[in-house]
Amino acid sequence: MIRETIARYAHLIDRGRLDEVVELFTEDGTLEAGDRAPARGHAAIRAVFAGTGERLAAGTARPLIRHHVSNVVITLDGQEAAAAESYFLAVTGRGPDHWGRYRDRLVLRHGRWLFQHRRVRPDGYAPGSIFTRRGARMPPGSGGGRARSRSARGRRR
Repeated sequence: MIRETIARYAHLIDRGRLDEVVELFTEDGTLEAGDRAPARGHAAIRAVFAGTGERLAAGTARPLIRHHVSNVVITLDGQEAAAAESYFLAVTGRGPDHWGRYRDRLVLRHGRWLFQHRRVRPDGYAPGSIFTRRGARMPPGSGGGRARSRSARGRRR
């Protein structure tokens, strides 16, 4: 069930179904994404994704994005809480766009595992990434659009 929540997030983001993405978080859930201030609560989390579709459409010939999630490690903390770590690779119509890690805290609520806290930590960006274009907030480690990774710059994991 925890893996399903993690996978559902990627599928829903890719399809632009943001209201359903937000429902994967607890009411007081937190999303930390790139260099943005932490977004707390459903309205703030929804606002984080505002404009992503427009950036995607402006940056690619085909407005397509697919998040591939791998190496999921889950640590249970009792029967109603868990931590998870995984890697992601986002691919657009131009090819690989950005990659990094998810670090999650999940809780069981009404029979569903929900994100209490999700940290999206980008590790690198391809040249011309949709997240390094003019007007897009540049997440940490973007290198101004150069394909570089955090480890290549000596940053800690």
